[in-house]
Amino acid sequence: MSKVFTVLDLIDLDLNEQNALLLRCLAGRKGLVRPLRQPDLNRPGLALGGFFNEFAASRIQIFGQGETAYLKMLEVENRWDTVERLLTFDIPCCIFTHQNTPHPHFIELAEKHQIPILQSDLSSADFTIRIMRALGEVFAPRKTIHGVLVEVSGVGVLILGESGVGKSETALELIERRHRLVGDDAIEVRCVGGNTLLGKASNPMLGHHLEVRGLGIINIAKLFGIDAIQKEKEISLVVDLEFWDSTIEYERLGTKNETYEILGVHVPYQKIPVKPGRNIAIIIETAAMNERLKNSGFDAAQEFSDNIVKWLESENARSLYLRKNKNTP
Repeated sequence: MSKVFTVLDLIDLDLNEQNALLLRCLAGRKGLVRPLRQPDLNRPGLALGGFFNEFAASRIQIFGQGETAYLKMLEVENRWDTVERLLTFDIPCCIFTHQNTPHPHFIELAEKHQIPILQSDLSSADFTIRIMRALGEVFAPRKTIHGVLVEVSGVGVLILGESGVGKSETALELIERRHRLVGDDAIEVRCVGGNTLLGKASNPMLGHHLEVRGLGIINIAKLFGIDAIQKEKEISLVVDLEFWDSTIEYERLGTKNETYEILGVHVPYQKIPVKPGRNIAIIIETAAMNERLKNSGFDAAQEFSDNIVKWLESENARSLYLRKNKNTP
């Protein structure tokens, strides 16, 4: 991640209602600029008991019902030494779930060490699921790729190719055929869960604009309507456009299952030669639908190859049978 992600950024995350963290700051506002360096969480129960070996201080500290009950016991016994020692570590923040509120002395110690104390209405289990999902998105590996990302028949297709090969013009024709534009020119791709690639326009302000040579910049949402755009899409197919080279023997059967590697994830890959007379948009549309068929368990190229093998085997068997019967008296 290039930009430092802070505790304040965590509070300000724009999440939909079912993923909202419902966070509010109770204390330690001076520490809201503390950076979050990893997506992992920690339950500090052992540390509150005085065991600090291997204490994961660099993680967000979650105080659930158990930790809060232990704090109340320390409050009754007026034992704050372990709490004060815990708050001397470089902790990014402490989050209390179930609407629990820490003792005023805990708040005072947090203010002293400038450690943000946050509170959420959610249960520990629900909050943990939501924050892990949110941090997984924030800390996901990412890179920017020069290309055009479109949704074709429900399939996210990343169109690559050198400048001038016709990527934007192809995308424009696909949009005309009722498919959707995700982003043009610079696509930010991030890897979520280790095997899913999500792509969107690297600049959200320019994301749904398309540059067409000879025409200029056009606003797809204004020209074709809101149904012609998509904010983000999983990349399921990479199409590489290249100028036709008569010296190259291009794939004709489609039995080669090539892949394109992005952030360690291998995505189905098709190289499509471009020359006058070829309708590249229809070819990409067909490639996307064919990819959906493959994902459902049907491979047309493999079926064709299997049928050829069966035909050859049946012809050989027929020839052997005829020769055997011819030689039989």
